[in-house]
Amino acid sequence: MTVRRLAAVDAQMYWMSKQVASDQFLLYAFDGAAPDLDVLRDDVLARASACADLGLRITDAGFWTYPVWAPRTVEANQVVGHDLAENTWAGCLDAVAGLVASQLDPRDMTWRLHVFADVDGVPGCSRAGSVAVVQISHALGDGIRSSALAAYLFGRDEYPPAVLPGVPSVAALPVRGVAAALAHRRLVRDTAAGLAPAPAVSRPVLGSNTFPRGRRHLRTVLVDRGRVSRSIPGRTVTVAVLSAISGALSGYLQERGEDPSQLAAEVPMAKSGPRQAFNHFGNVGVGLYPGQRSGTRARLIADELDACRRRTAHPARRAEDAASACVPAPLLRWGTSQFDPEARWSTVTGHTVVSSVNRGAKDLRLGAAPVVLTTGCPGLSPMMGVTHGVHGIGDTITISVHAAESAMDDVDSYVERLQRELS
Repeated sequence: MTVRRLAAVDAQMYWMSKQVASDQFLLYAFDGAAPDLDVLRDDVLARASACADLGLRITDAGFWTYPVWAPRTVEANQVVGHDLAENTWAGCLDAVAGLVASQLDPRDMTWRLHVFADVDGVPGCSRAGSVAVVQISHALGDGIRSSALAAYLFGRDEYPPAVLPGVPSVAALPVRGVAAALAHRRLVRDTAAGLAPAPAVSRPVLGSNTFPRGRRHLRTVLVDRGRVSRSIPGRTVTVAVLSAISGALSGYLQERGEDPSQLAAEVPMAKSGPRQAFNHFGNVGVGLYPGQRSGTRARLIADELDACRRRTAHPARRAEDAASACVPAPLLRWGTSQFDPEARWSTVTGHTVVSSVNRGAKDLRLGAAPVVLTTGCPGLSPMMGVTHGVHGIGDTITISVHAAESAMDDVDSYVERLQRELS
């Protein structure tokens, strides 16, 4: 294959991963026993070998140049079987939360499959189930792209979203920089005139923004897609779940003496326009309006999400991305290295992250076992001790809660609140 340089945003994701763990963990549960590990490994590696994007690693030559994607032969150590201390769904989730401590080195491999066999009590399973977790370096893809790569491993014959070939030259930076500055001035004018939505506001930190320390917990709540849609008619699953998180998290924090009136969430949102990098998204801040009734709250959340989409679709955003793509490697590398994970801020754009991805139809299999659910373990960061995932496959929606003990001392009581809000 042709050696290709990492896009600037993907390189930044790789460099930042050395300071903040960012591997994605995509969990899929299957109704039935997994094949013998050697048989499964052969099947998975055969499929991975047929997908060029699953045969990549990063080569980083040094400070003055961008890293490049290089071919790598998929190997047996990329499929790993695990024995659980407790063969239950809860025990499996605990084990998955523990995997976060073992991040991949994408210079060696960019993905790995973890297999947990004979797990009792998996929701939706008529017998003991199997759980497979695809660990993927964030440099290899955002949530949409990583979900497509994982689905390919489990039998879906669709390749991940295409990325435009080639990367811009550093020599284009002056022209693109001027264009970005002019486009930003237009955005400021359009915002003042009411033609473009205003940017997200910063809000005081809450307990959920505590630096993640202590034990990490992963919990899940399952709901039917139709039930979620009926709970708040006319709203998307994402909006309905954000509304439920608003009620649950505000109540949890208020019980601990905090003021959650300005509660907000960071929501990863796909960018408009053609995909020019493996990561094609940005985080937006969305108010959660905990003081409003559920119907009004959902409408306000939906309106904010729509405003964020319109603002990110403004020509200024595309001009900024075009200029950023031309930044010289030493400058971007140096800027990334200045991030201080120990620094604390008094304000944030969100008090939790809510990542929402529809992973398609229930057409995936692990051997002969059909998929029953999918979820994730959204990463924590220095200013984010509680995160949520919203993942759908078929009509099954799974909401995950990933929390550090320092930020949420009673995760089970919070999950109970969330279940009540969703029902």
